Amino acid sequence: MRRTPTTTPAHTPTTSPTGTPTNSTPAGRTPAGLCALLLTLTALLLGVPAAGAASGAPAAVAAAPPVLEATFPAPGNGWAKVERYLDPTPGFRAEQFPADGRGDQEGARRTYFGTGEPSSARFLLYSATGWDTGGTGTPVLLVHGANDSADRAWANPGESGSCGASSCPSTGLAQYLAGTGRRVFAVGFAHKQGDNLLQAQAVGDALALIRARLGVPRVDVVAWSKGEVAARAYVSSVRPSWGRAYAGDVRRLVTLGGPNGGLDYVYAHGWDFDLVTWPACGGTANAPSPHLFMTCYGTYTAQPCLGVLPTGGSDCYPGQRQLLARWDATYGVDTTAQDWWTTYYGGQGFYTSGQGIQAAVDAGSLIAPLQRAGIPASVPTYLLAGGSADIPGVLNENRGPSDGIVFTASALDTTGIATVGGTRLLTGLNHLELAWAPDAEAQVARWLD
Repeated sequence: MRRTPTTTPAHTPTTSPTGTPTNSTPAGRTPAGLCALLLTLTALLLGVPAAGAASGAPAAVAAAPPVLEATFPAPGNGWAKVERYLDPTPGFRAEQFPADGRGDQEGARRTYFGTGEPSSARFLLYSATGWDTGGTGTPVLLVHGANDSADRAWANPGESGSCGASSCPSTGLAQYLAGTGRRVFAVGFAHKQGDNLLQAQAVGDALALIRARLGVPRVDVVAWSKGEVAARAYVSSVRPSWGRAYAGDVRRLVTLGGPNGGLDYVYAHGWDFDLVTWPACGGTANAPSPHLFMTCYGTYTAQPCLGVLPTGGSDCYPGQRQLLARWDATYGVDTTAQDWWTTYYGGQGFYTSGQGIQAAVDAGSLIAPLQRAGIPASVPTYLLAGGSADIPGVLNENRGPSDGIVFTASALDTTGIATVGGTRLLTGLNHLELAWAPDAEAQVARWLD
Protein backbone atom coordinates (compact mmCIF):
# COMPACT_ATOMS: atom_id res chain seq x y z
CA MET A 1 0.00 0.00 0.00
CA ARG A 2 1.27 3.48 -0.79
CA ARG A 3 2.35 5.46 2.27
CA THR A 4 1.55 9.11 1.71
CA PRO A 5 3.79 11.47 3.69
CA THR A 6 2.21 14.08 5.89
CA THR A 7 2.79 17.75 5.25
CA THR A 8 5.06 18.28 8.22
CA PRO A 9 8.09 16.36 9.51
CA ALA A 10 7.43 13.62 12.02
CA HIS A 11 9.64 15.48 14.44
CA THR A 12 11.14 18.94 14.18
CA PRO A 13 14.18 19.46 16.40
CA THR A 14 15.20 22.86 17.62
CA THR A 15 18.61 24.01 16.46
CA SER A 16 21.41 26.16 17.72
CA PRO A 17 22.41 29.31 15.78
CA THR A 18 24.96 27.19 13.93
CA GLY A 19 22.33 24.70 12.83
CA THR A 20 23.43 21.93 15.20
CA PRO A 21 20.49 19.95 16.58
CA THR A 22 20.15 20.65 20.29
CA ASN A 23 17.67 17.94 21.18
CA SER A 24 19.42 15.02 19.49
CA THR A 25 21.49 12.41 21.22
CA PRO A 26 24.81 11.20 19.80
CA ALA A 27 24.43 8.66 17.05
CA GLY A 28 25.53 5.28 18.28
CA ARG A 29 28.31 3.26 16.74
CA THR A 30 27.16 0.91 14.02
CA PRO A 31 27.51 -2.71 15.14
CA ALA A 32 30.31 -4.48 13.28
CA GLY A 33 27.92 -7.06 11.88
CA LEU A 34 25.59 -4.41 10.49
CA CYS A 35 28.53 -2.58 8.93
CA ALA A 36 29.61 -5.75 7.19
CA LEU A 37 26.14 -6.30 5.79
CA LEU A 38 25.62 -2.74 4.67
CA LEU A 39 29.06 -2.55 3.12
CA THR A 40 27.80 -5.23 0.79
CA LEU A 41 24.75 -3.08 0.09
CA THR A 42 26.83 -0.10 -0.93
CA ALA A 43 29.03 -2.28 -3.10
CA LEU A 44 25.94 -3.06 -5.17
CA LEU A 45 24.89 0.52 -5.89
CA LEU A 46 24.43 1.33 -9.47
CA GLY A 47 26.67 3.97 -9.87
CA VAL A 48 25.63 16.82 -12.86
CA PRO A 49 25.97 16.41 -16.48
CA ALA A 50 29.11 18.14 -17.68
CA ALA A 51 28.68 21.73 -18.71
CA GLY A 52 26.68 21.94 -21.91
CA ALA A 53 25.40 18.38 -21.71
CA ALA A 54 21.91 17.99 -23.03
CA SER A 55 19.79 16.17 -25.50
CA GLY A 56 20.21 17.75 -28.89
CA ALA A 57 23.59 19.28 -28.04
CA PRO A 58 25.33 20.99 -30.96
CA ALA A 59 27.34 18.83 -33.30
CA ALA A 60 30.58 17.81 -31.65
CA VAL A 61 33.98 18.48 -33.09
CA ALA A 62 35.65 15.42 -34.50
CA ALA A 63 36.78 13.23 -31.63
CA ALA A 64 40.48 12.48 -31.51
CA PRO A 65 41.21 8.75 -31.84
CA PRO A 66 42.11 6.98 -28.58
CA VAL A 67 45.81 6.44 -27.96
CA LEU A 68 47.00 3.00 -26.85
CA GLU A 69 49.14 3.45 -23.73
CA ALA A 70 49.71 -0.10 -22.46
CA THR A 71 48.83 -3.73 -23.18
CA PHE A 72 48.59 -6.50 -20.60
CA PRO A 73 48.65 -9.95 -22.24
CA ALA A 74 47.21 -13.07 -20.61
CA PRO A 75 45.58 -11.23 -17.66
CA GLY A 76 43.46 -14.21 -16.60
CA ASN A 77 39.74 -14.35 -15.87
CA GLY A 78 39.11 -15.54 -19.40
CA TRP A 79 40.54 -12.43 -21.03
CA ALA A 80 43.12 -12.67 -23.80
CA LYS A 81 44.39 -9.17 -23.13
CA VAL A 82 43.60 -5.85 -21.48
CA GLU A 83 44.57 -2.53 -23.06
CA ARG A 84 44.63 0.96 -21.57
CA TYR A 85 43.68 3.83 -23.83
CA LEU A 86 43.75 7.61 -23.50
CA ASP A 87 41.16 9.74 -25.26
CA PRO A 88 42.98 13.06 -25.90
CA THR A 89 39.78 14.93 -26.80
CA PRO A 90 39.70 18.23 -24.86
CA GLY A 91 36.87 18.19 -22.35
CA PHE A 92 37.71 15.09 -20.40
CA ARG A 93 38.76 15.72 -16.83
CA ALA A 94 40.14 14.00 -13.77
CA GLU A 95 37.08 13.37 -11.60
CA GLN A 96 37.29 13.67 -7.84
CA PHE A 97 37.99 10.67 -5.64
CA PRO A 98 37.33 10.53 -1.89
CA ALA A 99 40.50 11.60 -0.10
CA ASP A 100 40.65 8.48 2.06
CA GLY A 101 41.07 6.19 -0.95
CA ARG A 102 37.75 4.35 -0.67
CA GLY A 103 36.94 4.93 -4.34
CA ASP A 104 40.39 4.14 -5.75
CA GLN A 105 41.02 1.45 -8.32
CA GLU A 106 42.38 -1.68 -6.73
CA GLY A 107 43.73 -5.11 -7.56
CA ALA A 108 44.43 -5.76 -11.22
CA ARG A 109 42.66 -2.55 -12.25
CA ARG A 110 45.18 -0.46 -10.33
CA THR A 111 47.92 -2.17 -12.33
CA TYR A 112 46.12 -1.67 -15.62
CA PHE A 113 45.47 2.02 -15.02
CA GLY A 114 48.89 2.58 -13.46
CA THR A 115 47.32 4.48 -10.56
CA GLY A 116 44.47 4.24 -8.12
CA GLU A 117 42.96 7.53 -9.29
CA PRO A 118 43.11 7.66 -13.09
CA SER A 119 41.74 10.48 -15.20
CA SER A 120 38.39 9.76 -16.80
CA ALA A 121 40.07 10.35 -20.17
CA ARG A 122 41.45 6.82 -19.73
CA PHE A 123 39.58 3.55 -20.09
CA LEU A 124 40.33 -0.15 -20.39
CA LEU A 125 39.39 -2.39 -23.29
CA TYR A 126 39.16 -6.08 -22.38
CA SER A 127 39.30 -8.68 -25.16
CA ALA A 128 37.96 -12.13 -24.31
CA THR A 129 39.65 -15.31 -25.47
CA GLY A 130 38.55 -15.94 -29.05
CA TRP A 131 38.17 -12.29 -29.98
CA ASP A 132 40.46 -12.89 -32.99
CA THR A 133 39.38 -16.47 -33.80
CA GLY A 134 35.64 -16.40 -33.14
CA GLY A 135 32.87 -16.38 -35.70
CA THR A 136 32.02 -13.65 -38.13
CA GLY A 137 28.84 -12.54 -36.38
CA THR A 138 28.29 -9.24 -34.63
CA PRO A 139 30.81 -8.74 -31.79
CA VAL A 140 29.62 -7.83 -28.29
CA LEU A 141 30.70 -5.05 -25.92
CA LEU A 142 29.90 -5.52 -22.21
CA VAL A 143 29.41 -2.41 -20.03
CA HIS A 144 29.60 -2.84 -16.24
CA GLY A 145 27.99 -0.86 -13.42
CA ALA A 146 29.04 1.17 -10.37
CA ASN A 147 31.61 0.05 -7.81
CA ASP A 148 32.50 -2.74 -10.19
CA SER A 149 34.91 -3.84 -12.87
CA ALA A 150 34.79 -5.84 -16.07
CA ASP A 151 36.58 -8.66 -14.23
CA ARG A 152 34.01 -9.16 -11.47
CA ALA A 153 30.94 -8.20 -13.49
CA TRP A 154 31.54 -10.35 -16.55
CA ALA A 155 34.35 -12.86 -16.03
CA ASN A 156 34.72 -13.83 -12.36
CA PRO A 157 31.57 -13.00 -10.37
CA GLY A 158 33.14 -14.38 -7.19
CA GLU A 159 36.24 -12.18 -7.36
CA SER A 160 35.13 -9.89 -4.52
CA GLY A 161 32.98 -12.44 -2.70
CA SER A 162 29.76 -10.59 -3.57
CA CYS A 163 27.87 -12.13 -6.48
CA GLY A 164 24.31 -12.13 -5.12
CA ALA A 165 24.31 -15.77 -4.06
CA SER A 166 25.86 -17.93 -1.35
CA SER A 167 28.03 -19.66 -3.94
CA CYS A 168 29.72 -17.69 -6.70
CA PRO A 169 30.80 -18.99 -10.10
CA SER A 170 34.33 -18.39 -11.40
CA THR A 171 33.16 -17.60 -14.93
CA GLY A 172 30.52 -15.22 -16.24
CA LEU A 173 28.74 -13.80 -19.26
CA ALA A 174 32.01 -13.06 -21.09
CA GLN A 175 33.02 -16.72 -21.16
CA TYR A 176 29.45 -17.83 -21.89
CA LEU A 177 29.11 -15.64 -24.95
CA ALA A 178 32.64 -16.43 -26.13
CA GLY A 179 31.75 -20.09 -25.82
CA THR A 180 28.96 -19.60 -28.35
CA GLY A 181 31.48 -18.34 -30.90
CA ARG A 182 30.94 -14.64 -30.33
CA ARG A 183 33.79 -12.17 -30.21
CA VAL A 184 33.46 -10.50 -26.81
CA PHE A 185 34.91 -7.29 -25.40
CA ALA A 186 34.33 -5.21 -22.26
CA VAL A 187 35.03 -1.63 -21.29
CA GLY A 188 36.53 -0.67 -17.92
CA PHE A 189 35.91 2.79 -16.44
CA ALA A 190 38.40 4.98 -14.58
CA HIS A 191 35.98 6.11 -11.86
CA LYS A 192 33.78 3.63 -9.98
CA GLN A 193 30.96 6.16 -9.52
CA GLY A 194 31.84 8.46 -12.39
CA ASP A 195 29.96 10.86 -14.62
CA ASN A 196 27.89 8.75 -17.03
CA LEU A 197 28.41 11.27 -19.82
CA LEU A 198 32.15 10.76 -19.63
CA GLN A 199 31.67 7.01 -19.44
CA ALA A 200 29.37 7.20 -22.47
CA GLN A 201 32.28 8.69 -24.38
CA ALA A 202 34.41 5.72 -23.34
CA VAL A 203 31.69 3.40 -24.64
CA GLY A 204 31.83 5.21 -27.99
CA ASP A 205 35.61 4.94 -28.02
CA ALA A 206 35.49 1.22 -27.29
CA LEU A 207 32.97 0.64 -30.08
CA ALA A 208 35.13 2.55 -32.57
CA LEU A 209 38.17 0.48 -31.63
CA ILE A 210 36.29 -2.81 -31.98
CA ARG A 211 34.88 -1.81 -35.36
CA ALA A 212 38.29 -0.79 -36.65
CA ARG A 213 39.97 -3.92 -35.34
CA LEU A 214 37.43 -6.36 -36.75
CA GLY A 215 36.25 -4.44 -39.79
CA VAL A 216 32.57 -4.54 -38.76
CA PRO A 217 29.96 -1.80 -39.11
CA ARG A 218 28.12 -2.40 -35.82
CA VAL A 219 28.51 -3.98 -32.39
CA ASP A 220 25.99 -5.38 -29.91
CA VAL A 221 26.03 -3.75 -26.46
CA VAL A 222 25.05 -5.46 -23.22
CA ALA A 223 24.90 -3.01 -20.30
CA TRP A 224 24.23 -3.84 -16.68
CA SER A 225 23.02 -1.60 -13.85
CA LYS A 226 24.55 1.90 -13.93
CA GLY A 227 26.33 0.96 -17.15
CA GLU A 228 22.95 1.02 -18.87
CA VAL A 229 22.77 4.79 -18.37
CA ALA A 230 26.20 5.32 -19.94
CA ALA A 231 25.36 3.05 -22.88
CA ARG A 232 21.97 4.68 -23.36
CA ALA A 233 23.50 8.15 -23.24
CA TYR A 234 25.82 7.18 -26.06
CA VAL A 235 23.16 5.75 -28.40
CA SER A 236 20.85 8.68 -27.59
CA SER A 237 23.58 11.27 -28.28
CA VAL A 238 23.08 12.81 -24.85
CA ARG A 239 26.55 14.22 -24.41
CA PRO A 240 28.71 17.19 -23.52
CA SER A 241 28.97 19.82 -26.25
CA TRP A 242 32.49 18.57 -27.00
CA GLY A 243 31.48 14.91 -26.97
CA ARG A 244 31.22 12.20 -29.59
CA ALA A 245 27.77 11.88 -31.13
CA TYR A 246 26.22 8.47 -31.74
CA ALA A 247 27.88 6.97 -34.81
CA GLY A 248 25.15 4.50 -35.77
CA ASP A 249 27.40 1.64 -34.70
CA VAL A 250 25.14 -0.31 -32.30
CA ARG A 251 23.10 -3.18 -33.73
CA ARG A 252 21.25 -4.18 -30.53
CA LEU A 253 21.21 -2.87 -26.97
CA VAL A 254 20.48 -5.24 -24.09
CA THR A 255 19.99 -3.86 -20.57
CA LEU A 256 20.29 -5.96 -17.40
CA GLY A 257 18.62 -4.45 -14.35
CA GLY A 258 19.12 -1.01 -15.83
CA PRO A 259 17.50 1.97 -14.07
CA ASN A 260 15.61 3.01 -17.20
CA GLY A 261 13.05 4.76 -15.00
CA GLY A 262 15.61 5.88 -12.41
CA LEU A 263 15.87 5.04 -8.73
CA ASP A 264 15.68 6.74 -5.34
CA TYR A 265 17.44 4.04 -3.34
CA VAL A 266 19.99 6.34 -1.68
CA TYR A 267 17.30 8.69 -0.39
CA ALA A 268 14.84 5.98 0.58
CA HIS A 269 17.48 4.22 2.70
CA GLY A 270 19.69 7.19 3.53
CA TRP A 271 20.14 6.48 7.22
CA ASP A 272 21.73 3.13 6.49
CA PHE A 273 24.03 4.69 3.93
CA ASP A 274 25.16 7.30 6.43
CA LEU A 275 26.14 4.73 9.02
CA VAL A 276 28.47 2.87 6.69
CA THR A 277 29.81 5.81 4.68
CA TRP A 278 30.19 8.73 7.10
CA PRO A 279 33.85 8.80 8.31
CA ALA A 280 33.03 10.42 11.65
CA CYS A 281 30.75 7.46 12.39
CA GLY A 282 33.39 4.95 11.30
CA GLY A 283 32.04 4.44 7.79
CA THR A 284 34.35 3.54 4.91
CA ALA A 285 32.06 2.30 2.12
CA ASN A 286 32.34 3.85 -1.34
CA ALA A 287 28.82 5.19 -1.68
CA PRO A 288 27.17 8.63 -1.49
CA SER A 289 25.14 10.08 1.33
CA PRO A 290 21.92 12.07 0.87
CA HIS A 291 23.01 14.38 3.68
CA LEU A 292 25.31 17.34 4.15
CA PHE A 293 25.62 17.04 7.93
CA MET A 294 25.34 14.26 10.46
CA THR A 295 25.76 13.89 14.21
CA CYS A 296 28.33 11.22 15.07
CA TYR A 297 29.27 10.55 18.70
CA GLY A 298 27.71 13.85 19.72
CA THR A 299 29.54 15.95 17.12
CA TYR A 300 27.78 17.57 14.18
CA THR A 301 30.03 16.98 11.17
CA ALA A 302 30.14 17.77 7.46
CA GLN A 303 31.56 15.59 4.69
CA PRO A 304 31.05 17.45 1.38
CA CYS A 305 32.68 14.84 -0.85
CA LEU A 306 30.19 12.21 0.22
CA GLY A 307 27.11 14.16 -0.83
CA VAL A 308 24.92 13.25 -3.78
CA LEU A 309 24.84 16.94 -4.65
CA PRO A 310 28.05 18.86 -5.37
CA THR A 311 28.95 20.84 -2.27
CA GLY A 312 31.76 23.29 -1.56
CA GLY A 313 33.64 22.36 -4.70
CA SER A 314 33.43 18.62 -3.92
CA ASP A 315 31.67 16.15 -6.21
CA CYS A 316 32.82 12.54 -5.85
CA TYR A 317 29.63 10.71 -6.89
CA PRO A 318 28.22 12.42 -10.01
CA GLY A 319 27.18 9.12 -11.54
CA GLN A 320 24.73 8.41 -8.72
CA ARG A 321 23.02 11.78 -9.05
CA GLN A 322 22.42 11.06 -12.72
CA LEU A 323 20.41 7.91 -11.88
CA LEU A 324 17.85 9.62 -9.68
CA ALA A 325 14.09 9.70 -10.14
CA ARG A 326 11.36 9.95 -7.52
CA TRP A 327 9.29 6.87 -6.73
CA ASP A 328 7.52 8.17 -3.62
CA ALA A 329 4.28 8.77 -5.54
CA THR A 330 4.29 5.10 -6.57
CA TYR A 331 5.70 3.24 -3.58
CA GLY A 332 5.69 5.81 -0.79
CA VAL A 333 8.52 6.46 1.64
CA ASP A 334 9.86 4.19 4.36
CA THR A 335 8.58 5.96 7.46
CA THR A 336 10.40 3.57 9.80
CA ALA A 337 13.84 4.98 8.92
CA GLN A 338 15.51 7.58 11.15
CA ASP A 339 15.03 11.13 9.79
CA TRP A 340 13.00 9.68 6.90
CA TRP A 341 11.12 12.86 6.07
CA THR A 342 14.07 15.24 5.97
CA THR A 343 16.24 12.68 4.20
CA TYR A 344 13.82 12.32 1.29
CA TYR A 345 12.25 15.78 1.17
CA GLY A 346 15.05 17.91 2.62
CA GLY A 347 15.59 19.83 5.84
CA GLN A 348 16.98 19.42 9.35
CA GLY A 349 16.33 16.11 11.08
CA PHE A 350 17.36 14.87 14.51
CA TYR A 351 20.77 13.60 13.37
CA THR A 352 21.06 14.71 9.76
CA SER A 353 20.50 17.59 7.37
CA GLY A 354 20.23 17.61 3.58
CA GLN A 355 18.52 19.15 0.57
CA GLY A 356 16.34 16.18 -0.40
CA ILE A 357 15.95 14.18 -3.57
CA GLN A 358 14.23 16.81 -5.70
CA ALA A 359 17.19 19.17 -5.37
CA ALA A 360 19.48 16.34 -6.44
CA VAL A 361 17.27 15.47 -9.43
CA ASP A 362 17.26 19.13 -10.46
CA ALA A 363 21.05 19.25 -10.12
CA GLY A 364 21.65 16.73 -12.86
CA SER A 365 19.61 13.55 -13.18
CA LEU A 366 19.89 12.07 -16.68
CA ILE A 367 16.75 9.94 -16.54
CA ALA A 368 14.30 12.48 -17.98
CA PRO A 369 16.79 13.83 -20.58
CA LEU A 370 17.49 10.29 -21.79
CA GLN A 371 13.81 9.48 -22.07
CA ARG A 372 13.17 12.70 -23.99
CA ALA A 373 16.11 12.13 -26.35
CA GLY A 374 15.03 8.57 -27.05
CA ILE A 375 16.88 5.56 -28.36
CA PRO A 376 16.87 5.55 -32.19
CA ALA A 377 14.43 3.18 -33.88
CA SER A 378 17.42 1.61 -35.63
CA VAL A 379 18.60 0.17 -32.26
CA PRO A 380 16.27 -2.60 -31.04
CA THR A 381 16.47 -2.54 -27.26
CA TYR A 382 15.91 -5.47 -24.93
CA LEU A 383 15.19 -5.12 -21.21
CA LEU A 384 15.88 -7.86 -18.66
CA ALA A 385 14.70 -7.42 -15.08
CA GLY A 386 15.01 -9.44 -11.91
CA GLY A 387 12.17 -10.00 -9.48
CA SER A 388 13.93 -11.36 -6.42
CA ALA A 389 14.74 -8.84 -3.68
CA ASP A 390 16.90 -11.26 -1.75
CA ILE A 391 20.53 -10.18 -2.20
CA PRO A 392 22.36 -11.76 0.77
CA GLY A 393 23.50 -9.34 3.45
CA VAL A 394 21.73 -6.37 1.90
CA LEU A 395 18.94 -4.04 2.94
CA ASN A 396 16.93 -4.90 -0.16
CA GLU A 397 14.55 -2.44 -1.81
CA ASN A 398 11.20 -3.65 -0.48
CA ARG A 399 8.83 -0.74 -1.06
CA GLY A 400 7.70 -2.41 -4.28
CA PRO A 401 8.67 -5.27 -6.61
CA SER A 402 12.41 -5.06 -7.24
CA ASP A 403 15.59 -7.01 -7.86
CA GLY A 404 16.85 -5.81 -4.48
CA ILE A 405 18.20 -2.53 -5.88
CA VAL A 406 16.15 -1.42 -8.92
CA PHE A 407 12.37 -1.48 -9.05
CA THR A 408 11.09 -3.94 -11.64
CA ALA A 409 8.97 -1.14 -13.12
CA SER A 410 12.12 0.94 -13.62
CA ALA A 411 14.14 -1.86 -15.20
CA LEU A 412 11.27 -2.55 -17.64
CA ASP A 413 10.42 1.11 -18.34
CA THR A 414 10.34 1.52 -22.13
CA THR A 415 9.75 5.28 -22.16
CA GLY A 416 11.77 6.80 -25.02
CA ILE A 417 12.71 3.45 -26.56
CA ALA A 418 11.51 3.56 -30.16
CA THR A 419 12.02 -0.14 -30.92
CA VAL A 420 11.47 -2.52 -28.02
CA GLY A 421 12.98 -5.80 -29.15
CA GLY A 422 11.81 -7.68 -26.09
CA THR A 423 11.35 -7.57 -22.34
CA ARG A 424 11.51 -10.30 -19.74
CA LEU A 425 11.18 -10.58 -15.98
CA LEU A 426 13.20 -13.38 -14.36
CA THR A 427 11.38 -13.56 -11.06
CA GLY A 428 13.97 -15.77 -9.38
CA LEU A 429 16.99 -13.54 -9.97
CA ASN A 430 18.27 -10.58 -7.98
CA HIS A 431 20.23 -7.58 -9.26
CA LEU A 432 23.65 -9.24 -9.19
CA GLU A 433 22.49 -12.58 -10.54
CA LEU A 434 21.20 -10.88 -13.70
CA ALA A 435 24.80 -10.59 -14.89
CA TRP A 436 25.80 -14.25 -14.54
CA ALA A 437 22.93 -16.65 -13.79
CA PRO A 438 22.39 -19.32 -16.50
CA ASP A 439 18.83 -18.17 -17.26
CA ALA A 440 20.03 -14.60 -17.78
CA GLU A 441 22.98 -15.68 -19.93
CA ALA A 442 20.74 -17.81 -22.14
CA GLN A 443 18.23 -14.98 -22.57
CA VAL A 444 20.94 -12.52 -23.56
CA ALA A 445 22.31 -14.97 -26.10
CA ARG A 446 18.83 -15.48 -27.62
CA TRP A 447 18.33 -11.74 -27.97
CA LEU A 448 21.70 -11.40 -29.70
CA ASP A 449 21.01 -14.18 -32.20
